[in-house]
Amino acid sequence: MTTTSPNTACQKYAAEFIGTAFLLATVVGSGIMAETLANGNVAIALLGNTIPTGAILVVLITMFGPISGAHFNPAVTLVFALKKQLSIPESAIYVAMQIAGGILGVWVAHMMFDQPVFQWSAKLRTGEAQWFAELIATFGLLLTILVTLKQKSEAVPMAVGLYITAAYWFTASTSFANPAVTIARSLSNSFAGILVDHVPAFIIAQLTGAVLALLVNKYLLTPANAHQNA
Repeated sequence: MTTTSPNTACQKYAAEFIGTAFLLATVVGSGIMAETLANGNVAIALLGNTIPTGAILVVLITMFGPISGAHFNPAVTLVFALKKQLSIPESAIYVAMQIAGGILGVWVAHMMFDQPVFQWSAKLRTGEAQWFAELIATFGLLLTILVTLKQKSEAVPMAVGLYITAAYWFTASTSFANPAVTIARSLSNSFAGILVDHVPAFIIAQLTGAVLALLVNKYLLTPANAHQNA
């Protein structure tokens, strides 16, 4: 998830675009497939949506991590910008590529399943419990990334995939934990969708969780002597 690489800026932006597109194609496509096959069993449908999402994250981060850092998530990009590992202009392009790639991924999923390409979700996802769940989901995701990068960087792909797999089930919101994912999922009236009116509150909760994770990570990983000298 670092952004230091020998690749050009355009290669990094392309990696963010392609990676986020595949992520959303997986999230929405597996949701459509799961709901179709589950015969009304929501638990089975959620499981069918969860496993592919966790799996594709391991694959995508392994592939694109050395190129762009494999953010695929504006909350991740925000944290690395705050850590001054990305410039503001570069961060803005990362976010634009993530959102554009996510939207394309949703449209691709619709085309693969012979659904109307352009849709608006009618799925209700709102309320204090879900907003708090998104804060916790994103806090946990960013803390997983930041701490694992420091302790065992090669384990980040597996750690992120496993975290999201777990968070689908332990959070009330099924762990969007990603503003680009949230925006893109509002464009799919499927199992994975979210009503567009409910998107802003999710994004605020996600960005808040990301900043809190950065602060907690700094506290946890600051050497003991630095705490004593402070």
